[in-house]
Amino acid sequence: MRGEETYSYQDIPPILPPTHLPSCPTDCLPPIKGFLETSFVDWPGKLCAMIFVGGCNFRCPFCHNHPLVLTPKEMDSISFAEIQTRLTTRRKWLDGVCISGGEPTISPGLPAMIARLKAEGWAIKLDTNGSRPEVLAGLLKEGLLDMVAMDVKAPLVQKKYEACTGCQVELDKIRQSIELLKNSKIDHQFRITVLPRLHSEDDIRAWVEQLAGENSRLKIQNFNPRTTMDSLYEKESGFAPEIFSRLADMAATG
Repeated sequence: MRGEETYSYQDIPPILPPTHLPSCPTDCLPPIKGFLETSFVDWPGKLCAMIFVGGCNFRCPFCHNHPLVLTPKEMDSISFAEIQTRLTTRRKWLDGVCISGGEPTISPGLPAMIARLKAEGWAIKLDTNGSRPEVLAGLLKEGLLDMVAMDVKAPLVQKKYEACTGCQVELDKIRQSIELLKNSKIDHQFRITVLPRLHSEDDIRAWVEQLAGENSRLKIQNFNPRTTMDSLYEKESGFAPEIFSRLADMAATG
């Protein structure tokens, strides 16, 4: 992390005035391609529903949600009205709603959708790759987020990062998003999925050192070979249990 640069969402104007956000027409909302009524694992300590938004600006070769990334238009859409109805029937036991993808922040209607959910009393968690700090800043400034999980794919080294994302990346934008979360007062977590083909133990150690902070939680996830963006990765394995345990401890101790 470059020590001379700091970013605060307080210094960035909102994307839209808060009074306008909820009134956005339904057809401007993000394309909802999946809905999970109950998740016990996606929001630490909370029971949440999951909304999956189509489209992504990364091409991570190990991604298991690649239909959402590559062919979202071929997937059936779920109307926001249906989501609202299904959430209402579960209000008594759900703690909040997690919006994931794909990459939600590339959808122009994301702030409007979150604002509508917030207006109905839902706590909101956002999963993001951090590539659009201006969107994250606007959401934070408007008080629309209660928790953010940011996937930081590798230590902040250009070549390593682009090997993990499968595309060119503006690392300064990733750095901005990291600083926005570190300087915010909301609960947040930095996550990484690791596999030996892309990450060395030194890489993961550097990742921990770059992201550790007093109020930041870190999570290391071991790669689980499934259907992947690049079929070659279906033959890859994650770290051996004893090595992964050591890596996870590294993140836990910061």
